[in-house]
Amino acid sequence: MINKTEIKGIIFDLDGTLIDSMQIWYDIDRRFLMENGVENPPREISDKVKRMTVEQAADFFIEQFSLKCTQEYVIKRIEELVRIEYEEKIPLKPYAMELLDNLDNKGIPYGIATATYSSLARAVLERHGIYDRIKFLLTDAEYPRGKKFPDIFMGAAELLGTKPGETIVVEDSLHSVITAKNAGFITAAVYDEASAEDRTELEKNSDYYFTSLKEMTGVL
Repeated sequence: MINKTEIKGIIFDLDGTLIDSMQIWYDIDRRFLMENGVENPPREISDKVKRMTVEQAADFFIEQFSLKCTQEYVIKRIEELVRIEYEEKIPLKPYAMELLDNLDNKGIPYGIATATYSSLARAVLERHGIYDRIKFLLTDAEYPRGKKFPDIFMGAAELLGTKPGETIVVEDSLHSVITAKNAGFITAAVYDEASAEDRTELEKNSDYYFTSLKEMTGVL
């Protein structure tokens, strides 16, 4: 059970945590590679890049598949391919809104730290009426080293006006949970189908593990 008295702020991941979007990225990565001449891209390719920043993923694609294009082109084209999904289709994870309503009612501030393109993150948050409720939206644009380093979490806590030990980082990815925990944050891992294979390690390395946002709402 979470010690509610010690919680003064929450940092949420976006994809796979608040929105149900991970499968989109698996499809888009393969679509991009196929349109650039890669026949039958490996189905596990998205697993290899999901821990990378968008810049690192672009460089990986170029090097791994000998693409004749620039990093800038890869980043821009993938953003174009996924834009309509974020602007029109991607749903919230079940009970995401109830969780945020609960935090608002209790006066607990929260923001988002994500590896997703800033424009896409803002688009999906605005469509669901969340953007004006969050304290901040931080991305790789501000913190290019990504979530393998604690910079983005420390920056988020500063914006919340909280210390790591009184701030929950909510994530669905193992490397992000480990980074946040090592930096002194309280960590809560949330189940997502895309990271299901890491469930045992997530449970082991996080302070709290929730099978759904409904379950998390019930203990905050």
